[in-house]
Formats: sequence, structure tokens, C-alpha cells
Amino acid sequence: MPPDPLSLFAQWLKSAREHPEIKEPTAMALATCSAAGQPSVRMVLLKESSAAGFVFYTNLGSRKARELAENPRAGLCFFWQPLGRQVRVDGFVQPVSAQEADRYFASRDRLARLGAWASRQSQEEKHPFALERRVARYALKFGGGEVERPPFWSGYRLVPESIEFWQAGSFRLHERLLYISQDGVWQEPRRLYP
Repeated sequence: MPPDPLSLFAQWLKSAREHPEIKEPTAMALATCSAAGQPSVRMVLLKESSAAGFVFYTNLGSRKARELAENPRAGLCFFWQPLGRQVRVDGFVQPVSAQEADRYFASRDRLARLGAWASRQSQEEKHPFALERRVARYALKFGGGEVERPPFWSGYRLVPESIEFWQAGSFRLHERLLYISQDGVWQEPRRLYP
């Protein structure tokens, strides 16, 4: 059992990236909860993982961003079915720096950057082509120039307090390893019954 869950996660993510049947290895379910206790889950993409945490980006007007403002705790779940592997991560969430968000935004495809400006994420879209019209409007606004990051778009870093690895086994005799961080130090992993 490796003592560092983040190095084990990096190995598992590498295997998922290399597997031909896994089309989106960075896809993860993000679970948030409102101040009233209403849970909500959706798929997002992992953009960075390190000892500092797991990073994803979104529109700051989205439901997930509103819920994270109310309750800055969240959970992630990666499921790589062809490998028979799952990773669950729980912890607290903090915003990334403006410099990190700018750097990642600049790396995105131009149309994705225009889409970030155009999308009113989580708001009602009243007309079938409203989004396309808004993308065209921002394409005209920026012309051939640089599309900078909108002030309402940024990222979050989930700082893990626990990470659980699940490996499918024959006859449902699965393996589960739970890592818990105490004061920023990963404790000896625990084996859990499946």
C-alpha cells in the first residue's frame, strides 16, 4: 500500500489516459450541497491534480459555484469502468488564484473562450439559438484579438481530506483503500471491506 495517495492517483489516472476505451479519463462527478442541505451532482473535467488538490473550472454564476459559496465542501468521484477502478475524494474547496485561472483560460481553444463569455450557465435559455447568437456577438466584439478571461469565470481547487481507491475484484471481492489526511499529513491507509 503506497503511503502517498496522490502518487497512486497519478498512476491510476495515467492508466486511464492510456486505455483506448476511456474517452474522457479526466471526467469526474462533482457533488456539492447547498446551505439548506440539498445535494447536487454533475460531471466536470479535472484540469490539474497535485499535492495542493484537484482543480476544475466553471462559470461563477453556475449552481455549483453558488453552492460552493454557501458550503465550501465537496466530493469527487472518478469511475474508469474498463479498468474496474473508482476513486472518491472528499475535502474543502477554495478558489484558484486569478493568475492560475488566466493561465488555464488562455490555453483553451478560442471557441471555448468565446463560449465562456456567451454562456449564462444554469440560467434558463428561452430561445433555441440564443447561445449561438451570443457566441457570434462575442466573436464580433473580440474580432481577431485576444479573448481574455471573463470576470465571472474561474476555477476551484478541492483540497483532499480523504481519498478512497476501489479496485474491482472477482466475485465482488473488491479492494478498498482509504487515506485520511490529519493536519495535512496522510495517515497510514486503511483497508475497508467492499
